[in-house]
Amino acid sequence: MEELQADNLGEVLKANKKVLVQYGASWCGICRVMKPKIQKMSEEFKTVHFVYADAEKFPETREFAEVANLPTFAGFVDGKLIKQAMGSKIENVQEIVDEIASH
Repeated sequence: MEELQADNLGEVLKANKKVLVQYGASWCGICRVMKPKIQKMSEEFKTVHFVYADAEKFPETREFAEVANLPTFAGFVDGKLIKQAMGSKIENVQEIVDEIASH
């Protein structure tokens, strides 16, 4: 799983056809709990590029999805937002990954 080091999600979306983004923050406990689960999922789905984005450090990156709460998970295909979910249910993240992987 790639962790953004700059506010450059647009470049990542252009470089990768299928992307799942976990929006989180260092203070967010649920984000920290979900991160290793998403890392494990990234090892299973090789056709999807997984990204962690700190929603507080990178405000431009937030604009690609409706980030109202953390964590937020957003799935993109060809740079377009296909599906997103908030919270700690891994099943919701799995639905997003399945949706973008099927494109």
